Amino acid sequence: MKKIVVKIGSSVIAPQGKIDEEKMDNIIQDIIQLEKKEIKTVVVSSGAIACGLNKLGWRKKPSDLASLQALASVGQINLMNIYRERFSQYNKVCAQILLTWDDFNDRKRYLNARNTINKVLQLGIIPIINENDTISNEEIKFGDNDRLSALVSDLLSADFLVILSDVDGLFSESGLVKVVKEIDEKIMGLAKRENKIFLSKGKSLKGKKGKQKKDSKSSPLRVTTGGMVTKLEAAKIATAAGIKTVIANGKVKGVISKAIKEEVGTLFLPTKIISKSRKRWIAFSKKIKGRVYIDEGAKEAILEKGKSLLAVGINKVEGEFVSGDSVEILDEKGEVIGCGIVNYSFNELKNLNGKRLEKEVVHRDNFVKKGVNYLK
Repeated sequence: MKKIVVKIGSSVIAPQGKIDEEKMDNIIQDIIQLEKKEIKTVVVSSGAIACGLNKLGWRKKPSDLASLQALASVGQINLMNIYRERFSQYNKVCAQILLTWDDFNDRKRYLNARNTINKVLQLGIIPIINENDTISNEEIKFGDNDRLSALVSDLLSADFLVILSDVDGLFSESGLVKVVKEIDEKIMGLAKRENKIFLSKGKSLKGKKGKQKKDSKSSPLRVTTGGMVTKLEAAKIATAAGIKTVIANGKVKGVISKAIKEEVGTLFLPTKIISKSRKRWIAFSKKIKGRVYIDEGAKEAILEKGKSLLAVGINKVEGEFVSGDSVEILDEKGEVIGCGIVNYSFNELKNLNGKRLEKEVVHRDNFVKKGVNYLK
């Protein structure tokens, strides 16, 4: 069963704070065509706050969390009703699934979420996933649905992640970047540049000779949470998990089908694949709660010999973590060498002074080395 995750941004289906039914119909028709080809589609959809604004007649989006959560609670119902009505025209049932960071951070909840979504897919139902904005606080929010879509892609071991926006993809000075093999600092620099250029309505990207590179079908990006930068951060997560990722213009008809055929947008190729599901969970889904600084001997044992981290190799610790949390591990120069799940709390480790402990601090099976794009 081929499985794809499609992230639909507010800039695509609700560019003016109101659902664009024509754009939504085009996307749903595309999904239906994929379903006929036995390609299962999971939708990660923004738009709840936009629906809430429209329902309550508010003209301006508030900035405080409580008001945004209130809007989301009103708008999520309306958003799902629109999806339900549209999919029912094709005799398809859709399901609402709301997730928070805690669902990814806790291993049992993580596995339960995966089982539930996979069962929904097996039943021929279209999952519509969103962050549970009404209960997420600032400390546990994903920050944007780009990142959520990448985590869902990894959760389900998807074949493809398609991130739909209102731009054609990632641009360099010479035009659209069609393929990216690795998301390095240079590529992230292009994303930051694109964010700045599209902040103002009516501006377009320019090539080396000053000619406009804006496609006639594109509209300026009205940055919501993070713009192109967060999309590339999502692509880093997905590609590190071995998932092809495309950022494409959601206003192009049949864009999802074209994206998985690599005909539109910017394609990000898979990079370093972590074969074990648990390691991917540690790398991408557990939040970093602290830091553990180690000596050179411990660093060599971990990186070159594949050993676990023992208490004798720890110089100092930072943060407020407990047993089972994820921490960054740094060498004597302060450079991150990886992350892992600790077996002890901050209070248990802060005054070691060379003491030995019964268990290893981080077992080698719970360690992911730097080079894999784990989340902070």
